[in-house]
Amino acid sequence: MAKRSEFVDWLLEELAPWRPVQARGMFGGFGLYVDTLFFGLVADDVLYLKGDAVNKPLFDAAGCEPFTYGYKHGKTIALSYFRLPDSALDDGSELIDWARGSLEAASRAARSAKRKPNKERIAAPGPPVPSSP
Repeated sequence: MAKRSEFVDWLLEELAPWRPVQARGMFGGFGLYVDTLFFGLVADDVLYLKGDAVNKPLFDAAGCEPFTYGYKHGKTIALSYFRLPDSALDDGSELIDWARGSLEAASRAARSAKRKPNKERIAAPGPPVPSSP
């Protein structure tokens, strides 16, 4: 497991007045969580926050780039996490505002996932239902 960086420790301190945030190691970086909601990630000491249809226009307006990673075979994929604007690193209340919006995006995604039907339950045929006489 990767050792937490000073940057991650600093982020947790800055976000503490808002909510208790946990950093969990993942793929050489860290995921940021409030309870079970994954709302941010840190890769190479850069913070990326969750975006969706509601808050992505704010990231776009601020010129925030998406988090991308490349596969060994050359394909690159972008995730729905966006780099935090540099100004938010200098202003604790702005950082919290961006984090709050991303936590709301993570919450919306979790609610949407709960509403989706389980494909296995739909696809698996049940026992035959006897017809009424």
